[in-house]
Amino acid sequence: MFTDFKITEGRPLTVQVKEYLKQWITKGKGRVDQKLPSTRELSTMLNISRNTLVAVYTELEEEGYIYTVRSKGTFVSKVGIASVPSWHVDWQQHLSPVAVAATDLDLMKRDLRGEKGMINFASIAPDEKLFDLANVKRAFLDRMAIEGEILLNYGYAKGYKPLIEYLTGYMETKGVDMDGKDILITNGFTEAYDIILSSLNVKEKHILCENPTHHTAIKISQLQGYNITGIGMEQDGIDIGEMERALTENSFGLAFLTPSYHNPTGIVMSAEKRVEVLRLLAKHHIPLIEDGFNEELRYSGSHMAPLAAFGGDGNSVIYLGSFSKILFPGIRIGWIAADRELIDALVSVKRARNIHTSTLDQAVLYQYFHNGNFEKYLKRAKSEYKHKHELAVECCRKYIPHKRLTGTGGLHLFLELQDGIRSRDILRDCYEQGVVFTAGDVFYTDGQGEGTLRIGFSRVSDEDLVHGIQVIGKAVQRRMEENGC
Repeated sequence: MFTDFKITEGRPLTVQVKEYLKQWITKGKGRVDQKLPSTRELSTMLNISRNTLVAVYTELEEEGYIYTVRSKGTFVSKVGIASVPSWHVDWQQHLSPVAVAATDLDLMKRDLRGEKGMINFASIAPDEKLFDLANVKRAFLDRMAIEGEILLNYGYAKGYKPLIEYLTGYMETKGVDMDGKDILITNGFTEAYDIILSSLNVKEKHILCENPTHHTAIKISQLQGYNITGIGMEQDGIDIGEMERALTENSFGLAFLTPSYHNPTGIVMSAEKRVEVLRLLAKHHIPLIEDGFNEELRYSGSHMAPLAAFGGDGNSVIYLGSFSKILFPGIRIGWIAADRELIDALVSVKRARNIHTSTLDQAVLYQYFHNGNFEKYLKRAKSEYKHKHELAVECCRKYIPHKRLTGTGGLHLFLELQDGIRSRDILRDCYEQGVVFTAGDVFYTDGQGEGTLRIGFSRVSDEDLVHGIQVIGKAVQRRMEENGC
């Protein structure tokens, strides 16, 4: 009896013993009315303090797991778990079409994933070595000291008011006219995009976007029942001629665009094209969802205002923002900046789904900004990422034969290989040598892109970055020789 009890270092012993005995009882190892060893006996059996056992028995009795009979001992209570005939459900047969589609589109399950010790170019998350832990801890302690009791209670569906006010000013510094607009705090980009698509009643469930585009956006769009038409990209952004033809030939309910440091290409749309894009969308009365992806990670050139700023006092642009690729993705904070009446409706949808985004996370992030840490951190992060970006560009040009290389900022580069070279073949070759990246076909709306790949460099050391790109380059060269290129 109790021979399988193991002590875990770093956890209170009382808690461990209590959890163990609860499971022993609820799993039926202890029969109802079975006598338990005395605290003295169990102390010897488990080689722990009798005082610990006295405390555990007292708490278990208070919670109804055991009972004591004076002068007779302690016994197992009837805890409401009875044995009934069991049966098994084939849950695969009960999955909805949405669940099946989500599984099919889940890259974490479908694609080759980097294992520990591999050189992983698949991630475009920020480098945790840059995280400003000391000031995050200070922000947490500062905010808890001010209103800790409030932060640990329910919050508001719309979001934490000080953070909303900060983000309103933040959007204004980007040149966005926030008059008549408002902000809803979300759990990152994913929830924001999903809430919008599920909340809008558009005439045509047809979305116009860049091709390639953000895989998560493709996935959510399809799960929400939208058709997608992707428009090809040039070095300065979406192909305006192709976009104009698509708008003439098809009916669209929405547009989704990422004008700055586009995922996956890293392309920044020119100011001239931003004006033309908004003109065309206004002409065809199509609302725009703008993904403000990586706008802060500009390493050279002048600031480029978001499309929401180019739109002036109009209300047709819905802006989605997030700090996940700059700051701390573990704090799932994003936001929607849009027309006030639309935000008011989205708040109700948010409340119905998950009540609110973590108030504690929002408050800590706000305090971090309030303490003046963001600009300092961003300056340091940009310096590090600029170095990695320049090194990655240099290595790709030197070692990987390609037709096209894009990415002027952000945390990734995008390559188009020579005709006939499939990136998934290259990925399999490289995987065997401990290197992974993202095959570019997952970003395309029409099944194209088999000769493209995305290289994320943010979490890779300089040494691994050089070696990993050399491995990719050699794999490409071998395939080219086999194909007679």
